[in-house]
Amino acid sequence: MSAPWPAPHAAAPVRGRVSVPGSKSVTNRALLLAALSGGRATVSGAPASRDTALMVGALRALGVPIEVDGERIGFAGHDGLRGGGSVDCGLAGTVMRFVPPAAALADGPVTFDGDPRARERPMGTVLDALRALGARIEGLPGSADEVVQSLPFVLHGTGGLPGGDVVIDASASSQFVSGLLLSGARYDKGLTVHHDGKPVPSLPHIEMTVAMLREAGVEVDDAEPNTWRVAPGPIAARDWVVEPDLSNAAVFLAAAAVTGGEVTVAGWPAASTQPGVEILSVLEQAGCTVTAGADGMTVHGPDRLAGVDVDLHDASELTPTVAAVAALADGPSRIRGVAHIRGHETDRLAALATELTALGADVTETPDGLEIRPAPLTAGERPWHAYADHRMATAGALVGLVVAGVAVDDIGCTDKTIPDFPARWEALLA
Repeated sequence: MSAPWPAPHAAAPVRGRVSVPGSKSVTNRALLLAALSGGRATVSGAPASRDTALMVGALRALGVPIEVDGERIGFAGHDGLRGGGSVDCGLAGTVMRFVPPAAALADGPVTFDGDPRARERPMGTVLDALRALGARIEGLPGSADEVVQSLPFVLHGTGGLPGGDVVIDASASSQFVSGLLLSGARYDKGLTVHHDGKPVPSLPHIEMTVAMLREAGVEVDDAEPNTWRVAPGPIAARDWVVEPDLSNAAVFLAAAAVTGGEVTVAGWPAASTQPGVEILSVLEQAGCTVTAGADGMTVHGPDRLAGVDVDLHDASELTPTVAAVAALADGPSRIRGVAHIRGHETDRLAALATELTALGADVTETPDGLEIRPAPLTAGERPWHAYADHRMATAGALVGLVVAGVAVDDIGCTDKTIPDFPARWEALLA
């Protein structure tokens, strides 16, 4: 690993205008739908991030011809998914949970594996669902697991899947629902997913999936709570345009909040299904002024940053950014509804509590979130640990704007969703 990255310290309020890469959530859904269409399609505005590269690699492993030209990804069309390949999921939840339901349509076995942390992330729900729908999934040769519940595994594609009804508990991740829905139209009987369990987190991500399926001509019925019905039929080949990633934009807007500055994110959509849009209401609660204009979305930071009390159940990916803001506020904060992020790229609640406490913050980890009280923060000799988690790394950069001397041990992991984050961050301060 390279030397820790010294996070830039803001000697004055941060003021600037930034453009952020396209949404990785939209991109990887669009890439999969383009591949499942079998036709000629394009995805424009795709971020040159690791998650994008992993999805492209996964689809190529299934025999899909793809050409990448910067932010434009083209599909030449094909006559079916192929088996015999290996998929590297890296640490991308969208790859490990979206691609196996598609691989069930391949004409042979497909091997899945990923980073060491990926082998610890919850996968049993989607694997059990695929088994219930008719797929055969086994551990790698020599595996002691009778019923494999995590990476690595081999999915034995047979060129199709019966489909039908399946009941799952998706309380650990909305990706379990989205991953099944994206391929459901290609199953013989379509697909009906029933959720039975605690409330599904990040529901806007499922709404994003449903909206994109409908844009591709797929009939989806989500009128009944906790039930999603996808009719069997083709997925239309089309040209997708990816909007900016609002969760990645959040940390740039938060830079204005914590320094009392003003930051504009260009290209902010007038309406979006991305959960990241919730950062606007959180920053308003913290005392910021939020203004939408022709130039983009602008946040003006306050003279005194107020604490917040927020339920981020539907936008849990914002938790590291919001926790960093809260640690720099003048009043106490509470983040609720995010117990499930213990199963994200790292245990984000434990990681945030550990790193903020190391700087002197007064943090309590609760069953479903964090409580953060004002305390003087000082950087010590130990770096801010990113835990190979892109959002932990950007949270460290945000704290470093106010707390001099913060260094992030693995800023390179931000390539997962924000290509060249250090240069973008430093340019904002410049």
